[in-house]
Formats: sequence, structure tokens, C-alpha cells
Amino acid sequence: MVASSLRSGVAHRRATFEVFTRSLPPERAYGVVAGIERMIDAVTAFRFDEATIDHLVRTGVVAPDDETTRRWLADYRFGGTITGYPDGELFFPYSPVVTVEGTFAECVVLETVVLSILNHDSAVASAAARMVDAAGGRFLIEGGARRTDPDAAVAAARAAHIAGFDTTSDLEAGRRHGIPTGGTTAHAFMLAHPSEEEAFAAQRATLGPGSTYLVDTFDTLEGIRRAVEVVGPEIGGVRIDSGDLHALAPRARALLDELGATSCRIVVSGDLDEYRIAELEAAALPVDAYLVGTAVVTGSGHPAAGFVYKLVAVAADADPATPQHAVGKLSPGKRTIGGFKHVHRTRDADGHWDTEVLALVPGEIPERALRPQEVLVADGERARHDTLADARRRCAERRSGLRPEDRTPRPVRAPAVEPRWEGTDEPLTLQELRS
Repeated sequence: MVASSLRSGVAHRRATFEVFTRSLPPERAYGVVAGIERMIDAVTAFRFDEATIDHLVRTGVVAPDDETTRRWLADYRFGGTITGYPDGELFFPYSPVVTVEGTFAECVVLETVVLSILNHDSAVASAAARMVDAAGGRFLIEGGARRTDPDAAVAAARAAHIAGFDTTSDLEAGRRHGIPTGGTTAHAFMLAHPSEEEAFAAQRATLGPGSTYLVDTFDTLEGIRRAVEVVGPEIGGVRIDSGDLHALAPRARALLDELGATSCRIVVSGDLDEYRIAELEAAALPVDAYLVGTAVVTGSGHPAAGFVYKLVAVAADADPATPQHAVGKLSPGKRTIGGFKHVHRTRDADGHWDTEVLALVPGEIPERALRPQEVLVADGERARHDTLADARRRCAERRSGLRPEDRTPRPVRAPAVEPRWEGTDEPLTLQELRS
């Protein structure tokens, strides 16, 4: 596209691209934005070095005699503006999560880098937030590094922490992002020792009595007896990774109390997701913490957030002073509304999020409304920086504005907040846009 747009002259016209999703997955009331900080780093550092350009020519992506495209690639540096929702913000169908402004060519080449980061990180954060909602304030451990790519695992740990997970088992995520780390021993460690008692003794000597001991390798209740006998009543926690938790958790709690380990935490794991956590919570089981792996790092069945990157406005010529005109697709099921969207989110009388207004012309904004858009990149340079703590606080605060019945695995409203367009000739409903 770059080479063709350079030839046609479109490459140098001012343009606006928008990142949004047309719908949320089934039974999802909201999504959580994550990956914005990673995206800013990626976009501001995006370049084509000589080796990359040579590869593109050698493989026929760029014609050998196309010096114009070669020079454009060699000189590439994004110099435009990016506006968007910061990490931890909520999104709904058609929320303009990111808006990229610049020349057509410098913006269009960013599509894959922008979408690959935001689709992954936001999918993880959205699923993780649902698990946090389901857990009712109990401690949550992200332990999915073994279920995904190593780099994706670090990004997933960050996204889950934004959504409210307390710790991660990924030590690199802890090193890189300052996320608290924690975990337990594996069954391999237990099996490698001649007996459970020897394994527990080795762990106690190394990590102390306050660590969490894996007790279900052979017989869960017998494992608890042995752990308390070796470690003592000050044992910090036990993990149960298998069996009927509805039956085992109460018996484990009773046994721990009987043995004097009244402060010992019970950590459960094993193919948990938001539905399973909600089920365990509904049974009021004596569980203190949940360790979630596969489901959180894969978006709990929805590994991509569904974001698309679409042109919504473009100028008629390459003169920087020429105003842009709105453009949008009319494809059935994929219709889009063109133009830069000015967003504010309103609350109802009870203080819950009510409507997300997408206006093509800035207008009067109610006093209690939220304006989620911020300038992220200006003239190609980072314009703001969020800490992980900022994003985590934002996510918790924004989710507190949702109705309680929409913060469950099976919400009453999906989505919880509907978009409303202003400044269009035909403000369409979601149903009309999809038909």
C-alpha cells in the first residue's frame, strides 16, 4: 500500500485512523484497555533499518527499481499525533480506543504493530477483570506463563495486574514491570523427593514456613497432615490443584484448624476461569486465593479484543492546510462512522455509567461526564507516561461505575454501556450498524 500510495499521491495526504471494536464477545459487559504504554514505545521507535529494507527488496515486497519507496522507508519516523484511552480505561462497542493522525502512509504502516499489541493486552485485561469481579476481593495469582509465548507472558502479566490480579509467577514480568511475584512448588518437586515430608522439609529450610506448600500430589488431606507436621502450625499456605473443590476445601479448612494452622491460607488452582471462580464463590467455600493460568493469558476463550484499524478521514490533496473529510465503510455488518470522535461518558442518577457519546463536533459536556481521551503522542514524541499503579487504580475506579449486575460472568446488560453518536445525519443503533 505504501508504494502504491506514493505513486498515486495519496501517501502525503493528511489522514485519520481509528482503533475500535464493533462488538464485545458474548456475555461481556465491558472491555479493559491495556497495551497503550507498550504501543507508544513501539510506535515512537518504529523504523526500517537497512537490513530490513534490503530484505523487502530481495523478497519482492519492494520493487528493486523503486527508489522512492526505499527512500521513504529509510527516512520513516512517525511524526503525527495519537489520541486514545489510557491503560485501565473501559471500552465498549465503537469506543475510539486509539486515533492516529498524520499522513496516510505514515499512519497506514502502523496498523499491524498497533493492533497486535492492543488486541493481545486488552483481551487479557478484559478477561482478568472479569475474574477479579468474580473473585469477590480474594487474592488472585497470574500463573499462565507456561501457556503462551515468553514475550506475550510478560505482557499478559502486566495486563492482568492492571485489571486487578495481585501477583504473577513470571519473574521477568516482576523484574521488568515491578509486579509482585509469587507462586508455589510444582508436582515435579514433590515427586523428585523420596517422600512428601522430605520435600516439605527442603522447602521450609529454603523458603521458610510462610510459603505455600503443594499438598495434592498423592492424597490431599494426608498431604495437609504431613505439611503441618513438618512445617508447623505457622505454615503460610497450602495449594490444592485437583479434585472436587466443593468437597475438599471445607474438609481442608477443618483439618488445618484442627491441627492448629488456623492462619494457613488455602490456594486453589486447576483450569480456573471467571465462571469457575464465580461458582466456587457462590458456594461460599473457605478459599483464600485463586491461581489462574491458561484462561487469563488467552483471554478466557477470546484471545483478541476484536480491535480493527480503519481510515475515518482523509484530505483531498497533499496540502497540509486542506481539511479532511469523513470516510466510512458501508459493508454489511462492518459499517463505520467516519470522522474524528470526541468522546464523553455519562452517568445515570445513581452514578453508574450510562451512555458513551461519540460526537463528530465538540459540544457541551455534562459536569459529571468523563472524557476518556488523552493525547498520547504529539509530533511523533511521547506526550504522557502512565505508571502501572496509575493504570491499576484507573481500572478499579472505572469498573466501580458499572452496575453490580453487570460485573458478573453473565451480566444483565452486554454491553453495559451503549454508544450514542452526535453530529451524524443518521445516528445508528448497534443493531442497525450490524445489519
